[in-house]
Amino acid sequence: MTRPTTAPHHDLTFTMGREELVIHRRYEVLSILNDFMLGLWFAIGSVCFFYDGTVKTIGVWLFVIGSLQLLMRPAIRLHRYIYFKRLPDEQHDA
Repeated sequence: MTRPTTAPHHDLTFTMGREELVIHRRYEVLSILNDFMLGLWFAIGSVCFFYDGTVKTIGVWLFVIGSLQLLMRPAIRLHRYIYFKRLPDEQHDA
């Protein structure tokens, strides 16, 4: 279950029973997860190239997915930049 927090950095908090998962700097976490998945797609795709037929085709598709995910990296950074530009300046609002 997700609940909003009152933290100044807009952390995401997920409650699971008696445990809470708090995600700070969500755009950085999203970028790290994206990079992790990129590595996974390209590693599996590379192994698939050792085989012929359908397995090789799967490898090609994993490379295509990884390439599209590479395009997401600048989109994540751009979204972070635009999002933080929209935040009010706390020094002038106080």
